[in-house]
This record gives sequence, structure tokens and C-alpha cells, in this order.
Amino acid sequence: MKLNNSRRDFIKKSALSTAGISMGALAFSASSYGRIIGANDRVNVGIVGFSGRAKGALIPAMLKHSKEMNFEFTAVSDIWNRRRDECVAYVHDKSGKTIQTARNNEELYDRKDVDVVIISTADFQHALHCKQAVEAGRDVYVEKPFAETMEDNRAARAAVEKTGKIVQVGSQRRSGSNYHAANEFIRSGKFGDIVMVEMSWNVNQPGRWRLPQLTKEIREQDTDWTRFLMNRPYEPWNPRKYLEYRLFWPYSSGIPGQWMAHQIDTVHWFTGINHPRSVAANGGIYLWKDGRENFDTMTAVFDYGPLDDKSKGFQVVYSSRFTNSAGGTKEIYYSNGGELNLDTNMVTPRGGLSKGQANAMGMEPNLLPEMTLAEAIQVETGADTGVDDMTSAHMKNWMECVRSRKKPNADVIAGYNHSIANIMTTAALRTGKFVTFDEKNQEVLAGGEVFKY
Repeated sequence: MKLNNSRRDFIKKSALSTAGISMGALAFSASSYGRIIGANDRVNVGIVGFSGRAKGALIPAMLKHSKEMNFEFTAVSDIWNRRRDECVAYVHDKSGKTIQTARNNEELYDRKDVDVVIISTADFQHALHCKQAVEAGRDVYVEKPFAETMEDNRAARAAVEKTGKIVQVGSQRRSGSNYHAANEFIRSGKFGDIVMVEMSWNVNQPGRWRLPQLTKEIREQDTDWTRFLMNRPYEPWNPRKYLEYRLFWPYSSGIPGQWMAHQIDTVHWFTGINHPRSVAANGGIYLWKDGRENFDTMTAVFDYGPLDDKSKGFQVVYSSRFTNSAGGTKEIYYSNGGELNLDTNMVTPRGGLSKGQANAMGMEPNLLPEMTLAEAIQVETGADTGVDDMTSAHMKNWMECVRSRKKPNADVIAGYNHSIANIMTTAALRTGKFVTFDEKNQEVLAGGEVFKY
């Protein structure tokens, strides 16, 4: 992806001469644009934030496909010096390559050897780090949640759309073959109208999102606390909020942004509905009283359907707890004819309208045939890199889209929409009010008032 000056000038002049098209959305076909940037040129990758997610999934996923796709890590940006050094050592151990370091993103984007970036920073930083990256001319893989406030959500979406850069949001279910099969089945009409969706994510983990030893070791002088805070209200140095940010608002919404974002995104995908009509939610810190501010248990009830026709729609119930793992992770879609279960990957007539109940009302029974989605699942083969198949497939999809300039599986609109649902849920949990969405102004309203923090 290293361009000589003549080729760079050609691209720039061609973009500027195309009326009504931004520089990021050149008036070439996807295939011709891929040839212009060099279909066989190496793509140099920068890492923005050497987090647990980057180490445990995103870096291994890219390395798994790096030889085939000709991608290579070249640099890391992290405001904590320890993380920079750890990233250099980790990438060298896994790939044999020595990458360079940047103390912040400005230094990273001054480099000429960074074409694209993978962003895996704190939850509340994702949107603005994505905005910064695309405005610096880089394609982006950014972890979910895409945004935790509507202000950040709108700003990041606008920047991506203006620049035309390739952005994949880390909603990796969008690259799961069983989820693609479910989407096709529901959209075919064979499932019938969705009447209800039940989702859960339950664990029993007092240590989830806790890093007690690391919080003892980090020193303020080794990082940049002010830069970490970005646009959040200033408060004095707090190592727990720096490292265990998922437990504290407004640095993370906790459960809605971390777990619910994955699952609620499938509702938007399967139905084409962008966001809930309303949300009511409740929760609390019922057991793990360790100073956290985000709940260890919550339940949210969503109303989905056309905004202009309240007679149509369905309900989604989402629940999650850190205090008992019974039930695990579930995503079950219901129609009048049965259920589609994405835990078992089965479509069954379970709960469908039986003959007896139908006859009593002069109706025909409605029972789905039993079938499996499992045949659609394509399990990857090859060396075990420790990364799950969906993240691996999702990363590869982004890499392919960087080369082809095609739309990724989870683009900025998918991220924008799951963030609306997250922010609505957070508003309901934090205010205890009934929450709706102002479509005109693109604002979340809690009890009729704009929600921010």
C-alpha cells in the first residue's frame, strides 16, 4: 500500500476533479480503486491501544490472515509506556517483526508507514479515536461499542461518511455464518413475523473487568491521564478508572456496551429496524460491592417496530448478571410458528400455534418445520491461534474490504445504530425514566429530556 509520488498525485487529482464526491469516495469502481492503491502492495497496520482485546483476539486474528492478505504490523500507539513495550515484545514473539512505538495517536499518524489501524482502546474512546483515524486518512477496524454518547456517535459517523474510509465495527456476529443463515431465513418470510426476542448473557465472575494487581502497579507519571479523559469531565487521577473503566460511567456503560451491543445488533440486522422505539430498564449492584458504578445485574425491555405504525412491532427482553451463570448466553427469536435459537442453531416449532388452539378459533395451525442452521456454519481450519472463528472471519472481512473498497459486514451505520440502543438502555438504567429517541435531532430522551451523562 506504499504509493510513489506520481500515483499519489494521480489519486488526489482524480478525487478533486470529481464533482460532488469526497476525496474518500473516489469515482472509481471498487475493483479499479483496489488496483490503483496496489492490489499486491503491503498494507501497514498500526495498533491503537494495546488492550486485552487487542492481545487476546484482534492481533492474533490479523496475524492469522496477514500472509495471505499481505498485511503487516508496523507501529503501536499507547499512552502508557508499559503497554507500548509489551506490545512490541508481543508482536515480535508472534510474528518475528519489530514494530515502532508512538506515545499518542498524533505521533502515530505522523508516520508514513501506517496505512490502516486497529482501535481497541477504552469504550468511551472508540468513536473519537475512529474519527481521528479516518480524518488522518486511515481505514479502521474499531472495537464495539462504537460510541457511548450520542454526541460522539454523531461526530464519528459524520467523519466516516465524509472521508469515505473503510470502517469495520467489531460486531463480529455479522461475520458468523450461522447468523448469516438466520438473517436469510428471517428475511425470506419463512419464519413469520417476529413477535418476541429473548436475550441473556450471564456469568458468575467477581473478577470480571477487574485488574487489582495492575492498578497497584500503574503510575500516573507513566501515562497521560488528561489525554485518557478526552472529552469526559475532568477528575483527579484514578488508576481503577483508567484500567477498570468498564465498571465506571461515563467511561463505559458496562453491560449494555460490552455485551448487549453484540446481541442487540442482530435485531437491527435481521429486521432492518435501526433502533428501538422505546426502552425501560432496571438494575443494580446487588452483590459485587467493590466500588464499581455500573450494575452487576440488569434487565431491559425494548419496543421495536415502525415509527409511523404502532400497531406493528415486537418486544425484546435483555437480561444479564455477573452473579450467577445459569442460562449462559442466549439469543432466541420467536414467531407465532415457533422459535429460532442461536444457541442451538435450530429452527423448531417449539411454542408454535398448535392444532387444538387454532381450531378453537377457527384458524389453521402454524408450526415451523424443524431444521438446523448448523450446516451453514463454516469452521475454519489450520493452526490454532487462540482466536474465535467469528472474530477471525470478521477481521478477514475488514482486510478484504480494505483491498476491494467494498462495504464491510459491520459498517459505521451498524455501529451507530447499536450505539443508539446502548445509550437508550444506559439512560433508562441511570435515570430510571422511560426512554425514547428523537429521530429529528438524533438524541436520546430520558423522560423527555436529552441524556448525556
